Amino acid sequence: MRFKRFVQRQLLLIMTLFTLQQAQAAELLDQVVAVVNDDIVLQSELEERTALVQEQIQAQGAQPPAVDVLRQQVLERLIMDRIQLQIADRQGIRVSDQELNAAMQRIADQNNMSLAQFREALIAEGHDYAQSREQIRQEILLSRVQQANVNRRINVSDQEINNFLANNQSADKVEYLLSNILISIPQSASPELIQRAQDEADSLYQQLRDGADFQQLATANSDASNALQGGDLGWRARTELPTDIANAVSSLQSGQVSAPVRTPAGFHILQLREKRGEGQETLIEQTRVRHILVSPSEVRSSEQTQQLAQELYNRLQNGESFDELARRYSDDAASGSQGGELGWTQAGQMVPEFEQVMNDTAAGSISQPFESRFGWHILQVEERRTQDFADEMRESTARNSIRKRKYNEELDNWLREIRAQAYIERKNLDDL
Repeated sequence: MRFKRFVQRQLLLIMTLFTLQQAQAAELLDQVVAVVNDDIVLQSELEERTALVQEQIQAQGAQPPAVDVLRQQVLERLIMDRIQLQIADRQGIRVSDQELNAAMQRIADQNNMSLAQFREALIAEGHDYAQSREQIRQEILLSRVQQANVNRRINVSDQEINNFLANNQSADKVEYLLSNILISIPQSASPELIQRAQDEADSLYQQLRDGADFQQLATANSDASNALQGGDLGWRARTELPTDIANAVSSLQSGQVSAPVRTPAGFHILQLREKRGEGQETLIEQTRVRHILVSPSEVRSSEQTQQLAQELYNRLQNGESFDELARRYSDDAASGSQGGELGWTQAGQMVPEFEQVMNDTAAGSISQPFESRFGWHILQVEERRTQDFADEMRESTARNSIRKRKYNEELDNWLREIRAQAYIERKNLDDL
């Protein structure tokens, strides 16, 4: 019996040592592919992200570039992400679990799923849900650190707005669906570096004229932050584009590409995928509305919340004051303190459930309780009006267009600056 226990202990020891050896071997295989300040990028992370990008490109019906080229682009994106996340940490920029949960819920809503269904769909596709949550948290964090650092560099003066309005009084709101390839030029670049960048841009332009795929070339060669999205810029108003780029795009037909355009950031090659131009409607339908919101909590279940909403509705039907009940019971602290008053609202300002009920409720009437992701609402439509916002919309459009144009330019500048200031050591991927 003692001998049997001795053998068991020896076998357990051997298995433990074997497991440790395996773990050490696995750790040795996971090499460092880049050092970014006081952080590192591991080969396993690079391979995982490269595989994910390949899947995304193929899902869009496009052909990904050669894996060694794609791996280099992905590594550059990981390096830039590391730098920005380090800045976010130093500046105390955070994304709370509550904010992350709300973002996950919005994504689920966009896919017509509940959050539970969205989770199951991710797992069914082979994704780790916790890892997916953290990836979304990181994307939100990157967006916030960019906005926090770039917006402070932007100022839009009244004179710029006046100049914009003077030059665009009769212009239609033309928008372009664009893709781009950027061959960047470092700040204070030598003539040799500038010429080298221009030669590369000219070569890519010739390849495109010979029939090369724009998305594939952008993914493999572009220095822009959207390279891994095939250079997709989305819809951009003409007034949001730098003058040189707007002039180059305006002469293109759908599907055509521009010759390289020089800007302070480098040489751009642009593809016009689609164009649209529609006059803006300045007569806006508005509704003045108030509401009572009751939300589930740790001490109130969903069923109890629905029951409370129904009780409040019954009390309103019996003549009690909407103002008083909102002040006493509404969980929307901002409007509750004002008797539920939300002021004048218009299309697109409220969640779809709220907007649908508001539109279906007659002026002077109170709605039945209804549910949104915030909880249970009762709303009262006070009145409706049609307002002409021509002047306000023109000024708002001018300010937003100028700010967006400046933001896009400053974002490129800021990204180049923080990369130049960082300590970066990239490993030769061919040696891995």
